[in-house]
Amino acid sequence: MTQVSDNVLELEMMAAVKDKEDVGFSYVKKTISTVLEPGEVLIKVITASFCGTDYHIYQYDKWSQSRLHLPYTVGHEFSGEIIKIASDVTNVKVGDIVSAETHITCGTCEFCLRGEAHICENTKVIGVDVDGCFADYVRIPAKNCFVNEKHHDQLQLSVQEPLGNAVHTITHFPIEGRDVVVLGCGPIGIMAVDVAKAYKARKVIAIEINEYRRNLAKELGADYIIDPLSEDVHAKVMEYTNGKGADVIGDFSGNKIAIETAFKYLKAGGGFAILGIPNDAICIDVTNDVVFHGIRIYGVTGRRINETWDKVKYLLNNNMLHLDKVITHTFPLSKINEAAEVMGSKNCGKIVLFPGR
Repeated sequence: MTQVSDNVLELEMMAAVKDKEDVGFSYVKKTISTVLEPGEVLIKVITASFCGTDYHIYQYDKWSQSRLHLPYTVGHEFSGEIIKIASDVTNVKVGDIVSAETHITCGTCEFCLRGEAHICENTKVIGVDVDGCFADYVRIPAKNCFVNEKHHDQLQLSVQEPLGNAVHTITHFPIEGRDVVVLGCGPIGIMAVDVAKAYKARKVIAIEINEYRRNLAKELGADYIIDPLSEDVHAKVMEYTNGKGADVIGDFSGNKIAIETAFKYLKAGGGFAILGIPNDAICIDVTNDVVFHGIRIYGVTGRRINETWDKVKYLLNNNMLHLDKVITHTFPLSKINEAAEVMGSKNCGKIVLFPGR
């Protein structure tokens, strides 16, 4: 067990930072204060995983340019060991191996007070609005920590945050014994295939343009795979569902055409959970595809706190998933720009980084 003395006021570390208004990250030496604010903990990062959001930051796209305040340490998905706690912290202790909810919520707005902190109106995001975890150490609120069983594979612990996105999306509507479409099989969509199988969906239909990721979906148990570039998605889904359509659709693509088409093959009374973020306005036939079909549409942001994390913990503790197949690449943190290029190629599942290497 590692512990930092109160006499140590800061630690030197290596970190991946966004410090230039251009493509790429810098891997630099910097310091982190060990003087904690009330409610904070200091964590030694063990593993961190690369997210699509991190790729947007790497590219410094329009969203990044409007949101970020440079320079700062990036990264928001991680696991690590708590090495210091503020005097008022009681929910975790030094030595705990934790993963983290990356949305820092206020606890006082109307949404937090009614148990919907995932849509807190004052949310700050680790690795976006405050310094993140692509570093040897990170400071975060103790309330954001979720303690892991120490026997779990450390390689897999950092992916619980995006796994929570998949769980939140694909389990919002009942799926046991039902036909489920996973629309877009990037890292979170791939996890959603795994989650849908774990929750005993009758059929899982995966739709993805990238061959590498179609093969991953098949390996993770998708019953049917559709390539929208060469197949008629609507016709295929109707064929695979005996002409009835899908009971539940989870969108992880954010693709305008894919989402608009999905409303045409969603069964009457079905549910459509949307995590993907389209760049273009979506056109829906509200009369025929929504009202007369009695469908339900659910917008997914983050994870329900603590409900989704409890589901994730249950899945992991009962060995119901196949994260060894979901994680396809590993890199030392010093090679973060190489990891970003692999993510950009889309020929990957989840990428895990190792600080200190």
